[in-house]
Amino acid sequence: MDSARSFAPVQAADIGAFDHETDVLVAGFGCAGGAAAYEAATAGADVLVLERAGGPGGSAAMSGGELYLGGGTPVQRACGYDDTADNMFAYLRAALGPNADEDKLRLFCDGSLEHFAWFRERGITFNPSLYEGQSWMPPTQDGLMWLGENAYPYDVVARAVPRGHRPATESFGGWLLMDRLTAAAGEAGARHHVDTAATRLVLDGEAVVGLVARRYGERVTYRARRAVILTTGGFVDNEEMLADHAPVLLGHGKVSAGLDDGSGIAMGMAIGAATRGMSVTQIAASILPAMICRGMLVNALGQRFINEDVYPGLASAAAVRHQPGPHWVILDEEGYEDIPKRDLWNVRPAFADETLRGLEKDLGVPPGSLETAVATYNRHAEQGEDPYFHKNRRWLRPLRAPFAAIDPRRGFGGEDTSTGVSGFTLGGLRTTADGAVLDVSGNAIAGLYAAGRASSGIHGAGYISGTSLADGTFFGRRAGRAAAGGN
Repeated sequence: MDSARSFAPVQAADIGAFDHETDVLVAGFGCAGGAAAYEAATAGADVLVLERAGGPGGSAAMSGGELYLGGGTPVQRACGYDDTADNMFAYLRAALGPNADEDKLRLFCDGSLEHFAWFRERGITFNPSLYEGQSWMPPTQDGLMWLGENAYPYDVVARAVPRGHRPATESFGGWLLMDRLTAAAGEAGARHHVDTAATRLVLDGEAVVGLVARRYGERVTYRARRAVILTTGGFVDNEEMLADHAPVLLGHGKVSAGLDDGSGIAMGMAIGAATRGMSVTQIAASILPAMICRGMLVNALGQRFINEDVYPGLASAAAVRHQPGPHWVILDEEGYEDIPKRDLWNVRPAFADETLRGLEKDLGVPPGSLETAVATYNRHAEQGEDPYFHKNRRWLRPLRAPFAAIDPRRGFGGEDTSTGVSGFTLGGLRTTADGAVLDVSGNAIAGLYAAGRASSGIHGAGYISGTSLADGTFFGRRAGRAAAGGN
């Protein structure tokens, strides 16, 4: 991305005649942009969406498609689970913290049932069945999955209820979500221009009244009679911004469509917008949930550091942020054979040995470290206990020879990767609950809204699958209504 000076605003008086005019101008056609466009158009506004790629979708279309929803949805009830907004809030406050935005989170949880119904009305269906296994992404069409709600310490602070809602398709479901949102926005009357990258905000005094964009190398100007909504995504594809704000992701893989360059955030900052949580990230190591829960996850010293049945993103963050690497998954033959084939993802051990001492030499961990860790684990597992990390007794079983070690750096399927870790950013422009962008003094910038990963939503230092898509669409909807004058 160009230097910050490239994003300096342009005054409307210096443009003269605009190439295009609309009521609400949305920059970015991912899930947040689609939701904002739909609501603004439904509220009666003329809406135009700019998308720098060749079509709508963004990173959302490439995602797993999980939507974190709760409070007692029909899918939850069909699977035999009662839930409340308060119970959902208690879990997410703990799992997304510390420093989750509790005001936004409260609104999100209180509005979850209505948001579920909104997805249903847009043609997104969820099968009334629960995937009982441990997985990043179930290979089935089950409509509900666990996302760490039944693991310590979260099963202590809130009653364990699954809330990962999956559209009715196998594996990756983000394409289906975006297909329905794109259609809904179009049916509501929203238009879109593709291959059009927003580059600068246009001001009339201090109020935002439009955008300057680039299409096929040519400058195009857009006038927004009511407001501009930035839904341009995060900044994981911008190495300079990562170094400044989220260096933990430097050198790792990127979960994005390749266009999350932070441009929307930079445009906002160029006119004095405040930011929040710019160091907040999602981190995913190539560790199989179905594998680590049956064994143990250790650091470079051969030590356990977390209960392995926790949401795998939290285990990944604990490893990458706080533990010396490389990290290893230690498993025995019985545990490996117990994993359903569909959950193995073709992951194979890097080393195997009849003795832990031999495995220690292969891994280069301190002599005796694995022997001590496994002996301690086994002693307590025989009693159905894990006093150090409180893994659920469902997964507790003494580990017996022969032993194996899986190297997450090899990635899923055994292919070599740079680090076996990938992620995306979650911090961005500071906004109100209705998406109004705030300046560094805490005042709303007239005519400017933001949602999705271009803004700071419900997250604190933690992340749970489905909260990005659900947060982006929930607050994208609110931004769309507010920008259209519906609030």
